[in-house]
Amino acid sequence: MLYELSVEIMPKPGIADPEGTTILRALHALGFDMTKRVTVGKVIRLQVEASTGEEALGIADSMVGKLLANPVIEVANVSLVQERAASPD
Repeated sequence: MLYELSVEIMPKPGIADPEGTTILRALHALGFDMTKRVTVGKVIRLQVEASTGEEALGIADSMVGKLLANPVIEVANVSLVQERAASPD
């Protein structure tokens, strides 16, 4: 089966987020003073071939640990988006 996964990577609490701070200041300058905090991260979409959803999640977790996120400063959350039959190559 082919599984589509989403990996959301955000800075850990207490880690400086200069991009988020810049966006917050710009929103305030545009009159959106009700905005109190902005945190900027990234989302990575993966398609993984695996036997089960649990296996696909495990593969994605391994990718996160080895390459996609820096565990010192980032937190990653992996979720299953969609399951579909693998297309023939």
